[in-house]
Amino acid sequence: LKYVEQVAEDIGKNINEYKVIVNKSTVPVGTAKRVGELVKEGLKQRGVSYQFDVVSNPEFLREGTAVHDFCYPDRVVIGYDSRFLSEQFAAAVAEVMAGNNINCWLTVDATPTPVTASAVKALDAAGAVMITASHNPPEYNGIKFIPEYAGPAVPEITDSIEKKLENLQVEDVHCLSIDAGRERGFIRDLDAKPLYFAQLQRLLNYRFIHRGRMKIVFDPMWGAGRGYLEEVVKGTKIQLDVIHNYRDVLFGGSLPEPNAAGLVPLREAVLEKGADLGLALDGDADRFGVIDSNGDYMSPNEMLPLILYYLMEDRNWRGAVARTVATTHMLDRIADDYGLPVMETAVGFKYIAQSLIHHHSVLGGEESGGMSVQGHVPEKDGILALALIVEMMAARGKSLKELKEELNEKFGSLVSARLDLKCVPDQKKEILEKLQEWAPETIDGQMVSNRLTTDGVKLLLENGGWVLVRPSGTEPLFRIYAEAGSSEQLQRLQNSARQFLGL
Repeated sequence: LKYVEQVAEDIGKNINEYKVIVNKSTVPVGTAKRVGELVKEGLKQRGVSYQFDVVSNPEFLREGTAVHDFCYPDRVVIGYDSRFLSEQFAAAVAEVMAGNNINCWLTVDATPTPVTASAVKALDAAGAVMITASHNPPEYNGIKFIPEYAGPAVPEITDSIEKKLENLQVEDVHCLSIDAGRERGFIRDLDAKPLYFAQLQRLLNYRFIHRGRMKIVFDPMWGAGRGYLEEVVKGTKIQLDVIHNYRDVLFGGSLPEPNAAGLVPLREAVLEKGADLGLALDGDADRFGVIDSNGDYMSPNEMLPLILYYLMEDRNWRGAVARTVATTHMLDRIADDYGLPVMETAVGFKYIAQSLIHHHSVLGGEESGGMSVQGHVPEKDGILALALIVEMMAARGKSLKELKEELNEKFGSLVSARLDLKCVPDQKKEILEKLQEWAPETIDGQMVSNRLTTDGVKLLLENGGWVLVRPSGTEPLFRIYAEAGSSEQLQRLQNSARQFLGL
């Protein structure tokens, strides 16, 4: 055992990124805990903090299963949100899985998308099928496929699935009833919550959270995220008041989207109760929203830098930073201060996920409210985002306004916004062609220092501002994203882009 302990000490002295530490099955019971303690001690002595997991490998039990899984990858997780008929659609998916001799876990109740993704990782599943329409209108529903890496499927995967669907005939679909599937062992019930909270235990600093004395109003927006933030703060002195804490398949007659327009009831509750903070999740809890103590909406472009700076400064996390082309460059300023690279991706968390996987990014985020971190599943996780915000405020003992003022004092102020412009469908092609020629030398009197075409056309200015124009992939409209040092400069950038588009 002393040799195992020596190796654990060496790991703590040398790791510089997230690692999975594997114990052999032949070591005594309890060794994994001891290994974790020794690695943490080594990290503490170095004054750094890197995420790691210690897992056991009982070879004598798993060899047969591993061979079978390699040849027939058949373990699939099936989750669903709280929308109308979501559980029935999930049951139908389970019946198809069982009819094709595929083992599956069916969640026992409505489950957030990030929780379903975490189950894929925890259970070493081949993937997951998630029944959800996320933050879309109540009449919508959808099917989301989560591959074995527990993040959003990249286009190569979804394109392949679509091609298979094109050739699939009704007579090719084999089903086995839920009861028969359970009886034959193909369908098993799954409570994914314990698996998810075990993951949060590894990611969060509960010692910091227990310092908190805040009063928080939480709005799960009638969705699948009900009950999760309550569990995070259970046993602390944080007061949590919850609104919209029951299932409503109509989502109160609006969208379950935690943006400024959707969080008016939360804003009113924060002001009425004199709360320090308002926190919200969308319908499947993969996006987050924030209201400060003054009732002001704090956009993801404001919150992501605060979270990143906290992880760097207080938790000593290190790694690349991943953001979409439309997300705030305040993340760049923070990363540059620590000498860390920034990975800019196309819009869509599926691209952020690849950076989290391949570059071990400390944080990946997008302006629409998606975020994940190093050591977690590469899937948007609104629950984790809210938990980290609570941890940050508890650790710092300051309000969001104070934290933002500190950040701006150190890195300078940036203001960002998105403007959606509708167009006639016939106009879209013409404007797209025109956009390819958009390459001015100056905008608003500022020299254009670079022109990027990662996703749309993005112009970078010498003063640190930027403007991006890209078409919507689903609607006849163009989106203008811009960021500048002041609201006045921001307005002028938007006007310049709008004038060019002629919309």
